[in-house]
This record gives sequence, C-alpha cells and structure tokens, in this order.
Amino acid sequence: NQRRMRMMRFGKSVLDFTLSVVAFMCFLPLFVVIPVLIKLTSRGPVFYRARRLGKHGRPISVWKFRSMYADADERLAGMLAADPALKAEFEANFKISKDPRVTPLGRFLRKTSLDEIPQLLNVFSGEMALIGPRPIVKKEIPYYGRAYSVFSSVKPGITGLWQTSGRSGTDYARRVALDSYYVLNWSPWLDIWILFRTVGAVLFMRGAC
Repeated sequence: NQRRMRMMRFGKSVLDFTLSVVAFMCFLPLFVVIPVLIKLTSRGPVFYRARRLGKHGRPISVWKFRSMYADADERLAGMLAADPALKAEFEANFKISKDPRVTPLGRFLRKTSLDEIPQLLNVFSGEMALIGPRPIVKKEIPYYGRAYSVFSSVKPGITGLWQTSGRSGTDYARRVALDSYYVLNWSPWLDIWILFRTVGAVLFMRGAC
C-alpha cells in the first residue's frame, strides 16, 4: 500500500490539485451556462449539497448542480409509501431507475456526469480528491463490512475505478471490491489511467444513470 509512504501521499495531493486546476479552467464556461439552464427549466437553487462521509467517516457536503425538482424529498416519500417494490429497490440500491424526481435537464447532466463538476470545489477545500472511491452515505457502511476501514482511510474522489468499470451497471459487492483494490494498489499511473478512462466513460455516457 503505497499510500502509507508520506512522499507518495504528498505526490497524490499535488497531482490531484494540479489536475483539478486544469479541469476547473476547462469547465469554467459551464459554471455559467449550466446554472442559467437550471434556472430556466425548473424552480429552485442552482446547487445541491449532498451529505456524505469523507475521510475517516467525517461528514462532508458534496457540491453538485441540482438535477432534481425542488420538492424531490416530498416526491420520494410519497412514491415509496405508495409502492412497496419501489421502496425495496431504493433501500437496496439507494437510487431508483428512471427516477421521476429528476428533471429533464437533470437527466442529461447525470448521464454526462456534468452535475458533478462543482465537486472540484470540494477538492480545493481539501475534503475530496479528484480520483478516489466515491463518497457514500452512512446507511451504506454495512455493505463494506471490514473493508470500510480501508475504504475510509482515503479521501473520496470525483471519479474512480468504480465509475470507469461499469458504475451503475455493477452490483455492490463489485463496487466494494473495486474501491478496496484502488486504495491498496494506488499509484500515480493508476490515477492517470483512471482519468483517461473517465474521459471515455463521460463522452460515451457509459454506466451513468
């Protein structure tokens, strides 16, 4: 596990920050265009802050462009109460296929992963890494079991091995295995490889929902 080496951890931080600055400059026009489109197509705030667990299980607020209707929580409660099968799907996967809470624009943002661009702000604040395991909610900890100590020993990332290996098309056991593999086998070359695969996954919208 190269992350145990102080110089390797420092190198990881420098690589993440440098690549994040480059990405921010490339995406800067979208920080103007996407908010305007969100305001024109649905009521509510431009950004959404999702409560997730960061390094060592510390709660963090993950920034996203809002992709759901403003009353999404109320809609979800009503849908789950009326449909036991839907409730079982949500409790198993923490998401719903063809989610009716998502706006038409939001569906496009999710499909292209553009809704996650604001998470660059989390990288600049030191809460996340550009590349790493995706942040989870507290209810997901049991899925990781003993592997959670490995998973939570690093900062969560905007993209990672799971996102470039099937994402929503994989089951949770494979997600845990991929996250654990990344932490234990990290290297700068693995990060660069994941970054190139991320570009392909976004361009061809593979695995997003």
